Amino acid sequence: MTHVEMPRGGLPHGAPELRPVSWPVVRQCLGRGWDDFKAAPAFGLFFGLVYALGGIAMYAITEITGQSYWLILAAFGFPLIGPFAAVGLYEVSRRLERGEPLDWAEVLGVMRRETGRQIPSLAVLVMGIFIIWIFMAHMLFALFLGKMTMVNVFTSWEVFLSVNGLMLIAMELALGGALAALLFAVTVFGMPMLVDREVDYVTAILTSLEAVKQNPRTMFAWAAIVAGALLVAMLPMFLGLVVVLPVLGHATWHLYRAAVA
Repeated sequence: MTHVEMPRGGLPHGAPELRPVSWPVVRQCLGRGWDDFKAAPAFGLFFGLVYALGGIAMYAITEITGQSYWLILAAFGFPLIGPFAAVGLYEVSRRLERGEPLDWAEVLGVMRRETGRQIPSLAVLVMGIFIIWIFMAHMLFALFLGKMTMVNVFTSWEVFLSVNGLMLIAMELALGGALAALLFAVTVFGMPMLVDREVDYVTAILTSLEAVKQNPRTMFAWAAIVAGALLVAMLPMFLGLVVVLPVLGHATWHLYRAAVA
């Protein structure tokens, strides 16, 4: 017998209509993200800590294996998986917005139920692109710096100031920037939409792309804020992510809600 997945009750169906998003709206959403974090700090700190521990584990693996150059490659791509770490935060903001009770069983239960729905399909797409980025970045590293003597990237910074080093940086910034822009456009509204509505992941992706297309300057500014905040938060051993990730996650939810009619 074929299993038929029943829709979650109370959620609207289909793609929403879109409306313009201005810079003042972005600032307001950042404020609301901070308010949600203060209203439910335990949830924010939990999800932020899980994400930060993932970064610390990544650092530990590169140190243990003696392949420190992998850390830089992974660090550039690490923020790309942030939207998935924020799924629980979207649910927290959704419940705060509707005045629904918050408890761990309900929030984590929604995340568990989503594993059998559309989010894993989008996750496969994003993780596939993330793996491609790691592979291509490693190939570029080997191509430009493979023959140079380097014991540790943290003690051999002069290598990156060579002609090959500067070419490597330029190529990886171009490649990483293009992939990051694509994944940002796909997930910025696509991921919260899958939590908020009964839609398939293809519809969520296309709607997210259209929203970014309609608000290019605002969404570019938002992407810069997210990327800058995550990268700065990663510097003190990823610990800044414990606060930065939940605030950005909550703010992204409110930005999505502001963009849909």
